[in-house]
Amino acid sequence: MSERAAPFYCPYCGDEDLRPSEQGHGAWECASCNRAFQLKFLGLLARGFQRADSGGDEI
Repeated sequence: MSERAAPFYCPYCGDEDLRPSEQGHGAWECASCNRAFQLKFLGLLARGFQRADSGGDEI
């Protein structure tokens, strides 16, 4: 098993001063804006999934 993935920046203020939170797995604290957030893996997308926003035919 590899190490847990760490976020590179705060999703609220963009600062990089993050520390793991004591709240549990995937929880992080930003020292700059004093916010706490949690990362969660939702799952894998189905194979062959295509976005609905694709325009017409590509040449």
